[in-house]
Amino acid sequence: MDDLLALSVRDLAKAIRSKQTTSKHLTKLFLDRIEAVNPALNAVIRLEPEIAMKYAERADIALQGGETPGKLFGVPMTIKDSLDTFDMITTWGTEGRREFRPGKDATCVERLRNEGAVLMGKTNTPEFTLSFKTDNLIFGQTNNPFDTSRTPGGSSGGAAAIISAGGSPFDVGTDTGGSIRLPSHFCGISGIKPTTGRVPCTGNALPTSGVIATLTQPGPMAKSVDDLIYLLEIMAGPDNIDPHAIPCPLLDPYAVNLAELKIGYHTDNGIKTPDDPIVSTIRSVVDLLSAHKMVASEVRPSGLEMAGLIFGHLLAADNGDMINMLLEDSQTTYSFTRHSGFT
Repeated sequence: MDDLLALSVRDLAKAIRSKQTTSKHLTKLFLDRIEAVNPALNAVIRLEPEIAMKYAERADIALQGGETPGKLFGVPMTIKDSLDTFDMITTWGTEGRREFRPGKDATCVERLRNEGAVLMGKTNTPEFTLSFKTDNLIFGQTNNPFDTSRTPGGSSGGAAAIISAGGSPFDVGTDTGGSIRLPSHFCGISGIKPTTGRVPCTGNALPTSGVIATLTQPGPMAKSVDDLIYLLEIMAGPDNIDPHAIPCPLLDPYAVNLAELKIGYHTDNGIKTPDDPIVSTIRSVVDLLSAHKMVASEVRPSGLEMAGLIFGHLLAADNGDMINMLLEDSQTTYSFTRHSGFT
């Protein structure tokens, strides 16, 4: 695999700005990588190489002409199919939107593009993002890059799988109850569910109103934590559309005094004990923290074992009204979500 594919988002942007490489060359490398790995993964469900290469070429011409580059100038990306994109079909994983073109970007996607990012394609999501397994009736199942007999998790499983396989430097997932965190964990990448209100949900499958609206946040997914810092700064801030998005200043993570943090961990959540390799990894991290003079204590919040039950009741609190609204608005007559017993 080409060394450029392993660079961080920040370093890719720097390489293009300094003319060590071109957006066109870089985009072609990632497109080729997707073509190589995606047949086994089914992570990228819509690839638009011609559109991507045109955007990349335009970026290179603009840079040669002296245009001031944005923070992601010429850097390729993929975007989860639950987030609207004006120039690509966005299905939200539901049959009624199989050929739907929103005509407008989701706010977070627009902000990334405004900084020069080049969209290559869309990544798979379960219908309306409502599953921890990435599967739907349009595109089928996405597989884990480490073991294709296993799931990459959901709902941002397509994003996590293609980043992990080296096909995309970053993606944007969405998270209501673990949809960024679980796939990031399953696929060995970095992802963050931002603070409520930090990133607008405008243009995402789930609505910005209703019982669970404040639980959902778009967030960056990439290879490293430094990538997340770089991307979140671009995505954050109100858009005067999402009523829950508020001014929420981002502080400098590198300014945090780690020695002053109180670190709590547990290896068993009271519901199910993880496999031995996971427990061992957690304890290795604790040993590493202790070696750096940090204090980590084993503790589990009381009542944590009730979280799943509470979350289930919360999702069902509207008696299925949100799902019915989404199905009606999408003109979906047969639903994977409904068939699987969600409502």
